[in-house]
Amino acid sequence: MNSIYNKNKTNYVFLLSLILSISVVFSGIAFPDKFKEISNNMFNVIIQNFSWVYIITMLILVGFAIFLVCSKYGDIKLGKDNDKPEFSKLSWFSMLFGAGMGIGLIFFGTIEPMKHFIAPIGATPASNEAVTFAMQQSYIHWGLHPWAAYSIMGLALAYFQFRKDSPGLISSIFLPILGEDGVRGPIGKTIDILAVFTTVTGIATSLGMGTMQIAGGLEYVFNIENTLKLQIIIIAIATVLYILSSTSGLDKGIKILSNVNLSLAVFILVGAIIIGPKLEMIDNLRNGTQAYLTEFISQSIYMDPSKEWIGQWRVFYWALWIAWIPFVGVFIARISKGRTIREFIVGVTLAPALVCIVWFTVFGTLGIHLGPAFVQGATKVTELALFEVFSQYQFGGMLSIVAMVLLCTFFISSADSATYVLGMFTSNGDLNPKGSKKIAWGLIQALLAIALLLSGGLDTLQMVSIVSAFPFTIIVLLSIVSIIKALREEVKQENIYVVSKKSSLYKDRKSAKYNIEKINN
Repeated sequence: MNSIYNKNKTNYVFLLSLILSISVVFSGIAFPDKFKEISNNMFNVIIQNFSWVYIITMLILVGFAIFLVCSKYGDIKLGKDNDKPEFSKLSWFSMLFGAGMGIGLIFFGTIEPMKHFIAPIGATPASNEAVTFAMQQSYIHWGLHPWAAYSIMGLALAYFQFRKDSPGLISSIFLPILGEDGVRGPIGKTIDILAVFTTVTGIATSLGMGTMQIAGGLEYVFNIENTLKLQIIIIAIATVLYILSSTSGLDKGIKILSNVNLSLAVFILVGAIIIGPKLEMIDNLRNGTQAYLTEFISQSIYMDPSKEWIGQWRVFYWALWIAWIPFVGVFIARISKGRTIREFIVGVTLAPALVCIVWFTVFGTLGIHLGPAFVQGATKVTELALFEVFSQYQFGGMLSIVAMVLLCTFFISSADSATYVLGMFTSNGDLNPKGSKKIAWGLIQALLAIALLLSGGLDTLQMVSIVSAFPFTIIVLLSIVSIIKALREEVKQENIYVVSKKSSLYKDRKSAKYNIEKINN
């Protein structure tokens, strides 16, 4: 199937996506105010008119993931029938964890529950009901929804790449719908260009948030002034490190970083549990989980009439996860060869979702426990909230330092994985893209993160992620149609093979019986 791509021809996906990305970077750096204004206008149009698209898309992805796990398709292997998984389950999980959430857990783990606690919907601020609401909303945003979305794109890519020998491209998913000519033509190339651009903006958003928090931590803990210059220096140092890691290969750089991430994350999580109010954490986990499960559907389709809350929270998260779908999907497909569809979806969806739920319970409770007056002040500067909370507890200074180290390793591993995936996208799906392309995309990601910070910080980061993810929602929904068509065809062919084999066996037995009777006579 790889033959449908002629590698000697001009690589339009690489050239056009590079031009598009550079244009956005240039606009953000050269005209930051205008860039923010245009982004804001586009953001308002989408929030006011198309919020429902993000809501419905994510709910459909969750439903489809559940369907596949429970269906006859769950036993189909993402690879050939005799393929075995390349990585152990621990390494596999650590790479999923680092690539799929990373910086966001540190950035939002404390601040989101605290903000919901003092500004809940349908409850009195700082009440017991507000605590439950805070946990429930954090679980909704970081639980099953994002991981189910990642799993669908990941299994589609792994299925077509490893079982059907198609290139590792988003466009390959649409072979059952478009055919070979459509995939290698303008439509297929447009899909891949959108995947590249969506990935670049999604990762740049995450890197921007990580940079803000690292700089905030340096100021809070070490008294180093948090300036734009410091943020640019942080991005520059991290860029050198993640490009070096990416060019060293998947098994060396990314795998090592992912294992380090998991170790540090476990350390800081256990440390937070030890110093925090443990009984309160258990109560919040129980109440939050009950609210999460009983109102799962109603919360999944909730539409804020004013659009303000839903734009700030639900749609922002859904857009961010959709923006990460092509990157995380390709990456987890690459590391999941040899697993069945059922094993893949359960592993990708449930295990990381449970970790995220525990994470937000622990760190959210640390902040909420300090009371509404503290929370009100700590939430004024988003990137400092975690460090302010830690400062109120024993050994908080040590945990703050570990948190900054974890931010750096998450930063590097996320950008590292994205650089590798972008290299694949723009190398006709080559599993070992050239170092020059990975370096190019590593620099583009860094420059776009700087451009977004120049244009207004967190607000611009949120707006751009929502706007850039919108076109990709259509691709995500259509991919479901293509997956169903491909799986149905495979099961149909298997049934034909089984019937044919049984028929042949019956004929052989009948012939043998006839020959035996003839000999006896």
